[in-house]
Amino acid sequence: MCNNLSNMKYNFDSVPCRKGTACIKFDENLNVFGRDDIISMWIADMDFEVMPEITEAVIRRANHKVYGYGIRPASYFDAIVSWQQRRHNWAVKSEWLGFSPGVVAGFAFAIRALTNEGDGVVIQPPVYPPFADMINQNNRRLINNPMKIVNGRFEIDFEDLDRKLEGAKALLFCSPHNPTGRVFSEEELLRVGELCRKHNVKIISDEIHADLIIKPNEFRSIASLNDDLAHRTITLTAPSKTFNIAGLATSVTIIPDEKLRTAFNAECDRTHAGGGNIFGTAALEVAYNEGEQWLDEVMEYIAGNIDYVGKFLEENCPKIRHYKQQGTFLMWLDCREMGLEHKAMLDFWTNEARIGANDGATFGEEGRGFVRLNIGTSRAVIEQAMAQLKEAYDKL
Repeated sequence: MCNNLSNMKYNFDSVPCRKGTACIKFDENLNVFGRDDIISMWIADMDFEVMPEITEAVIRRANHKVYGYGIRPASYFDAIVSWQQRRHNWAVKSEWLGFSPGVVAGFAFAIRALTNEGDGVVIQPPVYPPFADMINQNNRRLINNPMKIVNGRFEIDFEDLDRKLEGAKALLFCSPHNPTGRVFSEEELLRVGELCRKHNVKIISDEIHADLIIKPNEFRSIASLNDDLAHRTITLTAPSKTFNIAGLATSVTIIPDEKLRTAFNAECDRTHAGGGNIFGTAALEVAYNEGEQWLDEVMEYIAGNIDYVGKFLEENCPKIRHYKQQGTFLMWLDCREMGLEHKAMLDFWTNEARIGANDGATFGEEGRGFVRLNIGTSRAVIEQAMAQLKEAYDKL
């Protein structure tokens, strides 16, 4: 539990009302859940105000009052290089860097760059739904390597992965893993890399949650571990989850291998998607140059939220199980012991507890009986949600 809130520079206890701002998380509740009187804890953005330095940078750019086509200056790339070195001990070179309007768009560009129609692409469900979508929509063959639960945590099934990679051309890898919250160890990452080397499989690594790590866990980018991994990996990352600026549509590609980089950029250019967003450029620079204290504080606050929810469930809703969280602001809750069919379990969350949570089955069949709960919000919202959950749970 976070015990130093009074010493924080930034205030996470107060969150603005987001209804009526054309945001998916609140203004789509009626369409998604069939009701609007719920606590929104689903789509993966946080409710906290962005750090003031980002707002000020965007306002400064807006005050120019001309919003023409923009470029990404050297200072933009310098900010990314410096951030990767400071936060992840990865000596990235500026020439490795590229742009994508979003990480999901980057999935599509990378899949088309590395594979042909009909080729196999491996994913590790339960996993972020666009993984399967991008593979299927680009006419590649979806290969599942499901995560397994071992001693109360989700782990990679390496024996199955070895078999599945034999018929694949690429691994779409989620690190840290969404929705399970796993932060893979260096040993696990090297083992993944060795199997990909054995089967000559390229890696597309989604690292959008790389900065959102719960202490004392540590994140390592798979491409940073050795030369072979560097030259077989396309890394996709962004400040969007880290600093709550997803609406500014600015994501980063890190591709050390020149041939892979050329192929990826060609796919991006094919759709003329590389122009970018002038406000996203300004926000990224200040976030990566000045955002470390904000990030450290928000992760301390989120760790407190995770502790609060975990303890509450253990004491009041023991048939809803949580797993030890290592990263992200998303909790993966196992509701299978509630004794409800999946549809009835979802109805319980929406219509009895009046909480909007993500349907676990959208993350793959392995997610049936689960929900994903976004706890990137104020403690007061968390407390109200848990009170509603307990009231509904006690009626079962």
